[in-house]
Amino acid sequence: MTLSLSEFMRQWIGNPVLRITVLLILGVIMVNGWTDAPNAIATVVATGGMKLGAAVRMAAVCNFAGLFLMSAVNTRVASTVYHIADFGENGMEALVALCAALTAIILWSAAAWRFGIPTSESHALVAGLTGAAVALNHGFGGIHGEEWGKILYGLAVSVVLGFVSGWLGGKLARALESLGKKGKSGGSIKKNITKAQMGGAAAMAFMHGAQDGQKFMGVFLLGVFLAEGREGVASGGFVIPLWMMLLCSIVMAAGTLIGGERIIRTVGNEMVRLESIQGAAADGAGAFCLLFCSLLGIPVSTTHVKTTAIMGAGAAGGKEAVNGDIVREMFLAWVITFPCCGLIGYLAAGAFLGMI
Repeated sequence: MTLSLSEFMRQWIGNPVLRITVLLILGVIMVNGWTDAPNAIATVVATGGMKLGAAVRMAAVCNFAGLFLMSAVNTRVASTVYHIADFGENGMEALVALCAALTAIILWSAAAWRFGIPTSESHALVAGLTGAAVALNHGFGGIHGEEWGKILYGLAVSVVLGFVSGWLGGKLARALESLGKKGKSGGSIKKNITKAQMGGAAAMAFMHGAQDGQKFMGVFLLGVFLAEGREGVASGGFVIPLWMMLLCSIVMAAGTLIGGERIIRTVGNEMVRLESIQGAAADGAGAFCLLFCSLLGIPVSTTHVKTTAIMGAGAAGGKEAVNGDIVREMFLAWVITFPCCGLIGYLAAGAFLGMI
């Protein structure tokens, strides 16, 4: 059964908690487009392949396309997030706990943006949902270990596969550049590298929408079905309606248009000193990893994939190209995301539930 737009609007108008929940979900999607999507264009901007404004506009369009098109053919990532935790049978309490989880994500993402740290909204989402579910169920009984296992598996895959792909891509790009210099003019080579950078950045932005957008649509559906009661969740199945794909795509694209210069500066300039050819390799490697994981239904962090691909491409040109201090700060932010967002989600859920 697919949820129609008219049925959703009827629920939205009649349920004030659902209205707040939906607004928070859309807010999280916009924050994701604002703080996470800039990773996709960090290298092409940092290496001079595109101006910031043009790159942001391109990323917004590609985010929209990635979320919409991938959701039309494969919803496995969204399904994993949808089933990450059991929010119980009391629809009102479940929605309140869900609001707490979304609040935790927004607070964490805003803090990360303030300090220019490319954190992962995907992992913040999982941690926030888990913390809120623990508070709601007074324990870990409602956490689905199989789905959490996919998250942890995706974390390992994103780091290893991203770095290795970036390193191999960097080596291959260097070899192709050397061959090109033997038969073409410098201007022609530079032009081709710029085209490769633009194509890689577009692919990364497309796959960001395909991965991250689906995660938040899974939460969107969860909120709507919780508003109907537990039976609505069971009988509704898992089908993402067309109107929801369009709405989430538009909101994510709008968030991307806001910019994200702080994140771009950290990822594209301070973490690794990349040449244009290495930037193109990092983008291509990152997009490949995200496509691979999306088709298998593995939720991974687009931030982790892109940044480790950049590290790999930079390391292919020599370890001195990688800024160890920035990398350590970034890894620390990744490590503390799960416990911090989980704790915020837990405390917020406890506080919110105490008000009803």
